[in-house]
Amino acid sequence: MSSDYRFAALTDVGRLRANNEDAVRVDPAHGVAVLADGMGGYNAGEVASAMAVDLIASDLARWLAQADGGARDVRRAMEICVDQANRAIYEAAHANDAYTGMGTTLVMAVLRDGVAVIGHVGDSRAYRWREGRLVQLTRDHSLLQEQLDIGLITAAEAAVSSNRNLVTRALGVEDTVLLELTDAPMAPGDVLLLCSDGLNDMLGDDDIAALLDSDEPLADRCQRLVDGANACGGRDNVSVVLIGVPGLPEQTA
Repeated sequence: MSSDYRFAALTDVGRLRANNEDAVRVDPAHGVAVLADGMGGYNAGEVASAMAVDLIASDLARWLAQADGGARDVRRAMEICVDQANRAIYEAAHANDAYTGMGTTLVMAVLRDGVAVIGHVGDSRAYRWREGRLVQLTRDHSLLQEQLDIGLITAAEAAVSSNRNLVTRALGVEDTVLLELTDAPMAPGDVLLLCSDGLNDMLGDDDIAALLDSDEPLADRCQRLVDGANACGGRDNVSVVLIGVPGLPEQTA
């Protein structure tokens, strides 16, 4: 059940930005984690990301507290909550000139019965760390990913591309949004990582895996990840959520 999982989260402004447009919210009692990376002028990005995490986490908590459905019901609830948050952000952006054009990426997880149901919009990511190996569970909704998919650029070219942060999907930009959903089985000893692109733009997968490969508490590993991103330049806000599955991995012969 959700109470078996361990949660930790941290968000940091980074080294170059004046304000933090990331937002995170975790609800261990219901097995929910939500992370958003806002975009827009002035403080509009902060408004969009805060609205996203607060609305989605609170709405999901209410649903999960009353329901005992399986993964299919959880996915449907996630879609409904994200749709409602998207519409609220979209309407706020059109009701206030200061918020025109605001939006936010999103990555979220609901953990139940040994499965993490992951939803994402944009280029905030989810990874699973298992026995020293890091696997990306989400696929960016970005111009860069589309260029990679059709072979217009190589991975090496993508690493230095000026198009790194151009997302093709975000909350609040249109009146509807498509949430991509993924089921990720979780085993004892696994760690689920949710992050904004301020982490993976600064650190490669091997670096992230090495920083997670520790017996330290999850909160300390969050700090190590943020410190690592800042040590490599900290060009963006960086936010991380870690969710650990208790127990040691099963030994194989």
